[in-house]
Amino acid sequence: MSDHNCRVCGLYNEDLPWGEDGNCPTYEICPCCGVEFSNEDYTIEAIKRYREKWISEGANWFEPKEKPEKWDKEEQFKNIPQEFL
Repeated sequence: MSDHNCRVCGLYNEDLPWGEDGNCPTYEICPCCGVEFSNEDYTIEAIKRYREKWISEGANWFEPKEKPEKWDKEEQFKNIPQEFL
């Protein structure tokens, strides 16, 4: 898996959400799930809690204009790094 993928929803991000070393977050916001890198995904428990809440609220895109026309949530979830499931 790529360090470019969101730990919550698996969306590929051009920039490395957690930096080159995986420890220096950008504090950017994922356009899909809306997580702020390092603020709401700082532990495995926080990641799971945020993901569950996002899904339970409908898994709506934070930036709807960026949502691909044929978006498949389950396909994208396959990109979540294994250690964050």
